[in-house]
Amino acid sequence: MSGAIRSAEGPLRIVGGGTRPIGKPVDGAALSTDALTGLELYEPGALTLVVKAGTPVEVVKAALAAEGQRLPFEPIDHRALLGTTGAATMGGMVAANASGPRRIAVGACRDFLLGVRFVDGAGRIVKNGGRVMKNVTGYDLVKLMAGSHGTLGVLTEVALKVLPDVDDAATLTLTDLADTDAVRAMSAALGSPFEVTGAAHDPEAGRTRLRIEGFENSVTYRAGRLRDLLASFGTADVAQGKVATGETWSAIRDVTDFAGRAGDVWRLSVKPSDAAALVARSGAETVRYDLGGGLVWLLMPEGADLRAKLGTYQGHATLVRASKDTRSALPVFQPENTVIAKISSDLRARFDPRGILNPGVMA
Repeated sequence: MSGAIRSAEGPLRIVGGGTRPIGKPVDGAALSTDALTGLELYEPGALTLVVKAGTPVEVVKAALAAEGQRLPFEPIDHRALLGTTGAATMGGMVAANASGPRRIAVGACRDFLLGVRFVDGAGRIVKNGGRVMKNVTGYDLVKLMAGSHGTLGVLTEVALKVLPDVDDAATLTLTDLADTDAVRAMSAALGSPFEVTGAAHDPEAGRTRLRIEGFENSVTYRAGRLRDLLASFGTADVAQGKVATGETWSAIRDVTDFAGRAGDVWRLSVKPSDAAALVARSGAETVRYDLGGGLVWLLMPEGADLRAKLGTYQGHATLVRASKDTRSALPVFQPENTVIAKISSDLRARFDPRGILNPGVMA
């Protein structure tokens, strides 16, 4: 990997499993991590995992499940939404900071990332962090690499904290709430002491869903208490069972409702209290709310500029799925202000002085 980068004569398109082609298209030679596979170290008792970057996510999930453990942040699988095939990799997961509905309760991928090893744009091998969380000086490369989409370096190894899996789960469903009322209900649930780990709203189906996880008796008790708490929003249906709940939230996590449907897909991150009003002026064909309303998935007409339709707002919008022409014409990621843009530029110049790693993918 180091030699390939040092000898590169032009731009490199960094490829993991090829399941998350998010960002501006990169015109360059492919550099794949698919040969970097395998669990380097897994200590269930210490809740730590070190794995090579090209290892499929499903392989890691299976290894964790055998020990009654899981990836805490519930990484989104983009394959159905983006129409891609292949196996999502651990390196790609970290590079995209791929996280799911449980993020609102436990945090994102970057919050469980303990260490990274990568090769920068000069071909230098860099290691930061370790198998335990600790303070660092200088650049916190562990956090920088999460969500950098291969623009600062090519990940070769990642270390993560994992957590025990849950014993049981339940989903509470409220029906036919207006978007503003659904956000209020989700906010009430998330502010309750009943440890809600998922809060999503589907206006098209008229369903607002809330998830509770833990030991069976605790789940039963908390689901009942939450149902009582939300009585002013209607009578919630309670479906308890880990398998059925898992299927429901996997579909929410992966936005499978938008799979195969014509149009561009945008991901909008805003204050939940602002979400409904922004959706109303977005011109979206349909939407899905997640993270209690702090995350909104929008299915837009092809080529539509969501940011232009929203005008001034607090938050950021990411163009997740669109044609190559649209991704080349519109900023895929939220444009940065001048201060942040200068910091980003300086970081890329520091770690990729030749500008060859996924050049422009986040610009």
